[in-house]
Amino acid sequence: MRTLIRSATVVDGTEQPRYGAHVLLDGARIAEISRDGGTPPGADRVIDADGLVLAPGFIDMHAHSDLQILTAPEHLPKITQGVTTELLGQDGLSYAPVDDAALAMLRKKIAGWNGDPAGFDFSWRSVGEYLDRLDEGIAGNAAYLVPHGVVRALVLGWDDVPATAADITAMQRIVRTGMTEGAVGLSAGLTYTPGMYADSAELLALCRTVAELGGFFAPHHRSYGKGALEAYAEMIDLSTRSGCALHLSHATMNFGPNKGRAGELLALLDRAVDAGTDISLDTYPYLPGATTLSAVLPSWSSAGGQDATLARLRNPDDLARIREDLEVHGSDGCHGVVAEWDTIEISGVTRPELDDTVGRTIAQLARAQRRAPFDVFVDILLRDDLGTGILQHVGHEENVRAIMRHPRHTAGSDGILVGAKPHPRAWGTFPRYLGHYARDLGLFTLEECVGHLTGRAAARLRLRDRGLVRPGYAADLVLFDPATVAATTTFEHPKQQAAGIPYVFVNGEAAVADGARTDAMAGRALRRRPGGDVT
Repeated sequence: MRTLIRSATVVDGTEQPRYGAHVLLDGARIAEISRDGGTPPGADRVIDADGLVLAPGFIDMHAHSDLQILTAPEHLPKITQGVTTELLGQDGLSYAPVDDAALAMLRKKIAGWNGDPAGFDFSWRSVGEYLDRLDEGIAGNAAYLVPHGVVRALVLGWDDVPATAADITAMQRIVRTGMTEGAVGLSAGLTYTPGMYADSAELLALCRTVAELGGFFAPHHRSYGKGALEAYAEMIDLSTRSGCALHLSHATMNFGPNKGRAGELLALLDRAVDAGTDISLDTYPYLPGATTLSAVLPSWSSAGGQDATLARLRNPDDLARIREDLEVHGSDGCHGVVAEWDTIEISGVTRPELDDTVGRTIAQLARAQRRAPFDVFVDILLRDDLGTGILQHVGHEENVRAIMRHPRHTAGSDGILVGAKPHPRAWGTFPRYLGHYARDLGLFTLEECVGHLTGRAAARLRLRDRGLVRPGYAADLVLFDPATVAATTTFEHPKQQAAGIPYVFVNGEAAVADGARTDAMAGRALRRRPGGDVT
C-alpha cells in the first residue's frame, strides 16, 4: 500500500522550522518527501492534509501499559492521542523476567497499575518471551526496561536484606540477559519494595552493566517530596560514576516542601550535564501524581510481600507503628512527607463493593463515615487486597512549567489505564502539551514541542529509524490540527479521546483514520541490538 499525504505542514521532530510537503508512504516506510510542489506518483490512497501538521508519532517515555497493551488490544488511550511508541517496564516493577513465584506476587502487587485479569495467559517468563508475545499483535510499538525490583526479588526475595557481592553478580547476570534479549535499559522504583532496599553500591554495579551494553538507567528515585534534591543527586552521582546514561522518570518537585524549587533541580542537572554526564528526563503536564494506595505505607511494613503486609495491617502493634510513621514522622513510602489525607483520592478499586469510594479523598470518606482518616485508609487497603489506585494532588504549576522547558526534557504520561477514574494523563498527555502548553500558553513553539515528544525521546532510546519525518524512516506518523488539538479528559471524566487528531499511522498502517480507531494492529516490540541501537 502506497499512501500519499498531500499538502501537509511537516514538523519533523528536529525542532527546525516547519515546511510544506507531500509525503509518500510505501508500506511501513516513508518513501519520499517532496518539498518542491511535485506530487510523487503511484499512490494507492491520497489523504488531503491541507491545514494539518504531519509529525513523527509521539513517544511515551513512561508508560504502564504492560498488560493493557495485550488485554485491551485496541489501546484507545494511547493510539488516539498519537502515541506510536511506549517505554514499558517502569518503576522497577513489571512482568519479565519472572519465575512462577515472582509472577504470582507481582500480579497482586501492581494490580492497581495494570489490573489482574482473570484467565489471562501469562505465557512468558523471560524478557525475550515477553517481547515475542508483543510481536503477536499490538496497536503501537513498545520498548522495554528490565525492572530492578523484580531482578532483586528473583535473587533476594521481597525482604529488606543487603546484597552480597555474589547477589550483585547474580543480578548483573539477569540484567545482562534481559538486555541481550532486547531490553533497552534498567528501571528502578526506589520508593517501592523491594527496590527501595537497594543501596547505592548495588545500583552502581548494575548501572555499570547497563552502560557496557549501551543502555540507560531510568529510576523512580527515592523521594519526590522531602529529600527530593538529595534523591536526584544520588541518581546523578550513580550516572557519573558508572558512565551509564540517566533518564529521570516523571521528574517533578512535589509536595509542600518543594513549592517553587524547580530551579534548584534544574541547576543541579545543568551542572552535571556541563560536566559531561548524559542526562534526560520526562514529565507529564498535570499537577497530581498517581500510584497505588499501598505505596503510601512505610517500607518496613511492606517487607515480605502482600500477605505479610496484610497481616501487619491486622496486627495492633504494627498498626500503631504504621500510624505513627504516616501521621507523625512521614512515611518513606510517601516520600518522607506526613500523610495529607485530603490530597489522596481513590481512582480505582478491584472490589466492586468499594466502587463508591472512587473519586473521593480519604479525608472526604472519613468525614462521611465519621471515622479517623487513618482507619479509613487501612480499611480500604484490607478490603481491596492492596489493589487500590490513587491520585495524589501534590504538584505545583510553576515547577511543572519550569521543568518541561528544560532542553533535556521529553514527555511521559505515567498513565494508569485501569480503574474507574484513572489520572487523565493516560488519555491526554500529548494533546495537552500541544494544545494547552504550546498553543494556548506559548510556553514553547510548536516545533520545540513536537521535538520534546518525538526526536528527543528517539535519541534517548537510540531508535535507529524512528522519531523523525525522514525518507527511509518507519512510517510512525501523526496528523493533527494545530488550531484544535487538545486533551478533552478531565478528572471527572478521564477516559475521553483527544480532539484534533484525525490520523495516526503505525508502521505505515492507519491506526486512526478520520478520527476513528481502525482495526490495524501494526505495532511490534522494539529491541536493543548488539552495539546498543534499537530497531
